[in-house]
Amino acid sequence: MGIYLNPDNDGFWRATHSEIYVDKTGLIEYTNKCLNTEQQYICVSRPRRFGKSMALKMLAAYYSRGCDSRELFMGYKIEETESFHEHLNKYDVIFLNMQQFLIEKRGRDVIEYLEQEVLEELLENYGNLLTKPVVGMAAMLRKIYAKTKKKFIFLIDEWDCVMRERQESEEMQKQYLDFLRNLLKDQSYVALAYMTGILPVKKYGVHSALNMFSEYSMIDQFVFEEYTGFTEKEVAALCEQFRMDCSETESWYDGYLFTEFRHIYNPKSVVEAMRRHKFSSYWTTTETYDA
Repeated sequence: MGIYLNPDNDGFWRATHSEIYVDKTGLIEYTNKCLNTEQQYICVSRPRRFGKSMALKMLAAYYSRGCDSRELFMGYKIEETESFHEHLNKYDVIFLNMQQFLIEKRGRDVIEYLEQEVLEELLENYGNLLTKPVVGMAAMLRKIYAKTKKKFIFLIDEWDCVMRERQESEEMQKQYLDFLRNLLKDQSYVALAYMTGILPVKKYGVHSALNMFSEYSMIDQFVFEEYTGFTEKEVAALCEQFRMDCSETESWYDGYLFTEFRHIYNPKSVVEAMRRHKFSSYWTTTETYDA
């Protein structure tokens, strides 16, 4: 297991062993259906504190060859599906947190730093297959796939942080989008690419770099509705468990109205209210309003 290549399941383990965990593993049944299809490019855009990073940790725990997560998923919804064992810990996973790379680059080019870090782990695992040096992640992944026929799953958190935090640098933004396009678009080694962010991909459609992604935003979550936040049924169960008033919980945290799941609650706020046994504006205290 590595930091970026085939991470372990520690993040999801912590989530499932926390005081409150709401089962959202049904999402995996959908991503399993998307593997190696035209729907394999998924971008989920939501505000902060709506479980985006948690979903990525769950997907990493399920797909990564770097761990054995069979027991970790026992008793959850995904275990009941036909595809559970077929894909469990069967893929090479590359997990990228773009916020981390942007913070740690320390004057270096962010793409150069990212590639350096990931290439190091790829060489540790697959260096014996290469007969000569390879420049760039995409080139190396093509070589690896040609030799092994093993496909990769890409999980990218905060994909849009470069766009949000480097708004003044159009050159950096273009370089970054070109990097993502070259890494992911029309590459035989991609089995699934799942990105999360705050801003919609279509905002940057002028570059046509990421037009292969299907986007699921707060105005159209499609099959992701019940995984966007806590559903009415889930909140009712928590209110009963923690002896909190359902009506007041709804008045505080029932913030989104979708097509199938009519009431979707902010997870961060509900969890804090249950744990503290007190209603308050927990979500607005976690970030600035423009984050």
